[in-house]
Amino acid sequence: METVTITMKNPPALYLEADTITPDTFAGKTAAQIAELPVFEGNTASTLGRYFEIAGNAGTTAADTKIIVKGDVKKVKYLGMKMSAGEMVIEGSADQYVGAWMTGGKLLAKGNVEAFAATAMKGGELIIEGNAGNYLGAAYRGDWRGMSGGKILVKGNAGSDIGMYMTGGEMVINGNVDVHLMTHAEGGKTIVKGNAPSKVGGQMVDGTIFIFGSIDTMMPGFKPNGEVELEVEGVKATFAHYIGDMGERHKKKKGAIVYANLYKKI
Repeated sequence: METVTITMKNPPALYLEADTITPDTFAGKTAAQIAELPVFEGNTASTLGRYFEIAGNAGTTAADTKIIVKGDVKKVKYLGMKMSAGEMVIEGSADQYVGAWMTGGKLLAKGNVEAFAATAMKGGELIIEGNAGNYLGAAYRGDWRGMSGGKILVKGNAGSDIGMYMTGGEMVINGNVDVHLMTHAEGGKTIVKGNAPSKVGGQMVDGTIFIFGSIDTMMPGFKPNGEVELEVEGVKATFAHYIGDMGERHKKKKGAIVYANLYKKI
């Protein structure tokens, strides 16, 4: 695998839209060719080389390419957007849409990421060592298809509307989340090792939520369904099991109604 290191040398005054920073776009290019890739600062077209020092050459394919992003990129959007293979490491915090529409490969963000990370993610692995903003793994605005595959690990906290319209894949959040976890979800699994204040699983018709911490207010559409012993993320514990959201239409599988499952650690 070949490595390209890009280091911020000229931070933008406005937010920089840099969806070209992916192994897929870098593949087969020299450092000089990568420097000529287009970016936008506001509505002004520019090149990647105006903002970043580029070192190293990419591999022949995305799978053979690793990108290391250094410097202050808190005003850079779309890092790793639509990446399908290869690796990417963001050594600090980044703006919105990190790993959005990602289908493969591995993306590691060592700092925080803002909203809409992993929008409609279909595959691959996203690791966020800091905190994630709102709408992690959710659908794009106006769409009804959120995350459908892949895996997300957040070592810190995450914001509101996590996994909205999620249909597949898995998220593990080591800290707390805000309201509206997996709203409208039709599949997938989210594990929250901290607390979830309220509106957990609203209008959810399929999929699974595990909450290790507290839920301040349970949605009235979730019905208690006993207790169960489970091992989740290496932890053996007793969980209270709820099914729901009873206010929604539910599909049938082999004649049985399919409900969303909510497990709360006791």
